[in-house]
Amino acid sequence: MTIDKLSKLMTDDAILAELGFRMARCRIDRQLTQAALAHQAGVSKRTVERIEAGASAQMVSVIRICRVLDLVAGIDQWIPQPDPRPMDLVARKGRTRQRASSSRKTQGADEPWTWDP
Repeated sequence: MTIDKLSKLMTDDAILAELGFRMARCRIDRQLTQAALAHQAGVSKRTVERIEAGASAQMVSVIRICRVLDLVAGIDQWIPQPDPRPMDLVARKGRTRQRASSSRKTQGADEPWTWDP
């Protein structure tokens, strides 16, 4: 199975399976066995088997395997660095945001305020 491009329409399982397939191809192209890759990455052979089979794994294990397969540079494309918006920089005086904000609702905006003793 090979897919040219991952899509948001794909299921999580389909994406995991495709990523596992691609990692297996990279490993084979580099003439590494699963055991050798696991040893070099500092993970268990079972972890490599699970990732290549499309099962979920801890992010640190995926990063270690990507490092051995020389795929770390590709991780930068997964989640690109966001460009700062000029007006946001002015409003925050150069500080970066630490949290996402949610919309605030005013309680009973349609009703006049009353005292409840």
